[in-house]
Amino acid sequence: MIFGKKVGIDLGTANTLVYVEKQGIVLNEPTVVAYSLETKQILAVGDDAKEMLGRTPGSIVAARPMKEGVIADYHTTSAMITYFLKKALHGLVLWPDIMISIPGGSSQVEKRAVVAACKQAGASNIYLIEEPLAAAIGAKIPISQPSGHMIINLGGGTAEIAVISLGQLVSYKTVRVAGTKLDEAIMHQLRKKHNLIVGERTAEQIKIEIGNAFIEEKEGYKERTMEVKGRDFQTGLPRIFVVGEKSISEAIQKPLKQILEGIKDVLALTPPELAADIVDKGIVLSGGTSQLTNIDRYISYYINVASFVVEEPLFCVIRGVGMAIENFNSFREAIK
Repeated sequence: MIFGKKVGIDLGTANTLVYVEKQGIVLNEPTVVAYSLETKQILAVGDDAKEMLGRTPGSIVAARPMKEGVIADYHTTSAMITYFLKKALHGLVLWPDIMISIPGGSSQVEKRAVVAACKQAGASNIYLIEEPLAAAIGAKIPISQPSGHMIINLGGGTAEIAVISLGQLVSYKTVRVAGTKLDEAIMHQLRKKHNLIVGERTAEQIKIEIGNAFIEEKEGYKERTMEVKGRDFQTGLPRIFVVGEKSISEAIQKPLKQILEGIKDVLALTPPELAADIVDKGIVLSGGTSQLTNIDRYISYYINVASFVVEEPLFCVIRGVGMAIENFNSFREAIK
């Protein structure tokens, strides 16, 4: 038996990643749980449960226990954390120390829910780190220096927008609009414009394959298309439809605008000296949704500041959580 190993968790709305000290990232699975309605028994977690999304009979529910970055279903979340810990540590470790990322500016109630869920999963010490700080550490931004850095972590449930200086959040905002809202916008567009009903997994697939935040129609531009299978809204029969990226781009403009407004709000609260630093250094984008085609161009165009996506944006937060728990004393100020 091993006592007290250090574990980092990035508990996301769409994916959960687990980092174990000296081993690195050991687990990356969807934040989905399937359980029986009658017995409340957990039937599947992670990849297995995601396969069931939108495909379950009435007695089984496959759902995401996290909504917009916050625990929506407490019982299911703690069972899921227990499962992921057992899988990551091969069931051998007792009372691990856990560091877990939370949205910037989470309320006390939201923080307590995360701590209680980890306690129930068998953690001894629990440390909370705000997502934008973890993302900045993971993106290797020198956060302890007295200069401004802007990071936008675009996840599944939230877009975390923050300006960091001297290891602390100077101005920040959590916009509860991100990947999931883009999927919903695509589903809505297909139903409204093309009379086609699709599920959330199909909508996500469309976003990944032909989603484009900013279409520049230069010479030689060729529109990408994709074959989509769904149900016809009027006849109720299955139907195959070919959708183009322009239609999808139009669909996601509204949620993207909400993220843009959040960025403007944060910049408006930023002291002028730090704003000048941001103009020099640009805006750093991380998180799974930052993989959307041309989202960096979209932000650069409307904010007038260069923006770029970090390498492996999906692993940015968990890398930061891992670095913070392995070098606990260096990042003490950032940890709650």
